[in-house]
Amino acid sequence: MTQTVSYPLLSRIHSPEDVRKCSLNELPVLADELRAFLLESVSRTGGHLAANLGTVELTIALHYTFATPEDRLVWDVGHQSYTHKILSGRRDAMHTLRKKDGLAGFPKREESPYDAFGVGHSSTSIGAALGMALAARQKGEKRKSIAIIGDGAMTAGMAFEALNHAGDEKADLLVILNDNNMSISANVGAMNRYLARLLSGPIYSTMREGSKKVLEHMPPMREFMRRAEEHVKGMIIPGTLFEELGLNYYGPIDGHDVVSLVKMLRNLQAMDGPLLLHVVTHKGRGYAPAEEDPCTYHGVGSFDPEQGIQSGKSGGGTPTYTQVFGDWLCDQAAADERMVAITPAMCEGSGMRTFACKYPERYHDVGIAEQHAVTLAAGMACEGLKPVVAIYSTFLQRAYDQLIHDVVLQDLPVLLAIDRAGVVGPDGPTHAGSFDLSFLRCIPGMVIMTPSDENECRRMLSTGYLLDQPAAVRYPRGKGTGVTVDEGLIPLPLGEAEIRRKGKDVAILAFGTLLTQALEVAERLDATVINMRFVRPLDETRVLEAARRHGLIVTIEDNVVAGGAGSAVAECLARHDVAARLLHLGLPDRFQSHGTREELLADAGLDAAGIEAAIKARL
Repeated sequence: MTQTVSYPLLSRIHSPEDVRKCSLNELPVLADELRAFLLESVSRTGGHLAANLGTVELTIALHYTFATPEDRLVWDVGHQSYTHKILSGRRDAMHTLRKKDGLAGFPKREESPYDAFGVGHSSTSIGAALGMALAARQKGEKRKSIAIIGDGAMTAGMAFEALNHAGDEKADLLVILNDNNMSISANVGAMNRYLARLLSGPIYSTMREGSKKVLEHMPPMREFMRRAEEHVKGMIIPGTLFEELGLNYYGPIDGHDVVSLVKMLRNLQAMDGPLLLHVVTHKGRGYAPAEEDPCTYHGVGSFDPEQGIQSGKSGGGTPTYTQVFGDWLCDQAAADERMVAITPAMCEGSGMRTFACKYPERYHDVGIAEQHAVTLAAGMACEGLKPVVAIYSTFLQRAYDQLIHDVVLQDLPVLLAIDRAGVVGPDGPTHAGSFDLSFLRCIPGMVIMTPSDENECRRMLSTGYLLDQPAAVRYPRGKGTGVTVDEGLIPLPLGEAEIRRKGKDVAILAFGTLLTQALEVAERLDATVINMRFVRPLDETRVLEAARRHGLIVTIEDNVVAGGAGSAVAECLARHDVAARLLHLGLPDRFQSHGTREELLADAGLDAAGIEAAIKARL
């Protein structure tokens, strides 16, 4: 990428070793240059902007203080790791970020030795870093394991499970709580900085450990002193919860004062056992539009930094599937007061903002807690409500047990609106919705629907809502085909496919939005096309009829072939003892990397050219 701005200090940084050669006084200058570089770079490639602007000083301080990669840095989610990538030798490749064959948008072990753990989902950092700390202890290696986790990720039970275990193990673990949103902390000022440094310094630590040794033979007095210490700390810092879990708490400290951060981290570096440092940062720091609206600037496409992201950037015309869901949600709520909607911290991403404003008492954002979201819906359904859980396909994986045990086993009418199904694109394999048809199809009693366009999506949502059993509608990221969307709440006949084109020799059974490509190929090959619509219940009549009248049955789905919709067709034919030549087309038996949706579909052979070539090869 041709740079239009000069970065005299940053241009000397090719690894964390170079960062550690800087003087303390140079670190604020480095932070300013990094922030300018981030804005220039991300505005061209797109990506996660606000979170990265907020963690510049923290990242510098971590690499400056610790001997990375020997000391392990584990980022939670990883969308805030761009500065980490830049400082660890990948600055000149940042123009390829999230592009096919370019840098991943998240830490990736095979990309760099500085990426200690591959991430993309929330709340995994503490557990992973604890595992590394315990491994170091077992192997007799003296190194630090540091987890950097945001306050939003602390809403997940997994984070507290790991904290609880860390306190019990007394492992040599440092947890950095990056507080940039929730009201956890008091004002961060000189007094808090002083108290934090005092509590982490050698005098306080020596006094605490010394008093424990003196009082270890006087249990009543030792317990009294412990309680007194916690009461005093509880009055001045919000760390009592973490202390009760067994971690020594320090902070809050200003996450944008890089010099103070380094001094604090040096203190903590000399200490053993489980520690938690509370750092307060500001998302979007240094770029006014992102500071004022960090939600809009959380994940961005390319834009002009001078102009900022313009309102209405999605434009008019064809709505996205997410927008179709959001509109349906409001219309269904107006028609039925029993309807409630649940999201695991994806209000904007799932198209629920309007609903949340119109029906705040019927809107439930449970935080990053997918398991709880599904069981919460089950409890509501038990009491006669009609819950709709809006969730990304990749995040539904985290609530699989709850779906089986709490919803489907009890045959409760919970509707799953599964967004980002199939190929997603630049965020890569951690966010791809490649498996939902496979892991849902094997659950008895689930209704599974795959709309081919935005109008079918709306009608399927109505279909699932009216059922008195668990149901799921899965739809992709992005815009539909531009068909007219019905305004009513009109369901589809359950389990009924439709013939979209009659032809000879080949019958293409399309599940979902790949129907468009199937129709294009069918025109050239004179093939029959059936829009299957339902994976479960499968329209067996159409399947058997197609097998008896055609020499080749082709199934197409935006899901892995293993166990997917094509498998359902094969099982149907086997069950009815109908012999047929089969060709299953779907996502490959491997994790696809990042790229545009179009590139990844072509890579999987699911564009029109790939589908046609596969059919011709089989014929």
